[in-house]
Amino acid sequence: RRLYFDTHALVCLLEEKGFTTQQSEVIVSALVKIMNTNLDMIYKDMVTKVQQEIALQQVMSHIAGVKKDMIILEKSEFSALRAENEKIKLELQQIKKQVTDEITKVHADNKLNLNLEKSRVKELHAQQDRALTQTDRKIDTEVADLKTMLETHKLDNIKYLAGSVFTCLTVALGFYRLWI
Repeated sequence: RRLYFDTHALVCLLEEKGFTTQQSEVIVSALVKIMNTNLDMIYKDMVTKVQQEIALQQVMSHIAGVKKDMIILEKSEFSALRAENEKIKLELQQIKKQVTDEITKVHADNKLNLNLEKSRVKELHAQQDRALTQTDRKIDTEVADLKTMLETHKLDNIKYLAGSVFTCLTVALGFYRLWI
């Protein structure tokens, strides 16, 4: 161990102030023991550069794993939404085709009862418009929710990454300060 003061000079100083040589040496010996004990306690709390590098690598691999998970999650959610949108489009096309066929049948079969058929067609169009409006609202809501979720995940990742970087920086600055 290195001592950062001259023990002999301290013994001489104590002797000049009225202590005996034996008393001065005992006091200096006690101070050295106290300093060594304190240094042992400090060294126990410190990590080595190798341990710090290992911890940093573990954090970086965890961040990479989280990034991969986020990419997989985004892709799966978008593909599910696309599949649902395609399904809704097919259903809308089928409904549209059914409505068109029904209107054609009604016109061919009931020309005499035109006023009644007009009211039925208007009712069918209103239902179709409501269904389309509701479907459009559902799609818009789902897309907005998905965008919000994506932004939330991005912000969480950025916060986590920033926290990790600042934590590592704080630890590194702490070690730097302890070494200096």
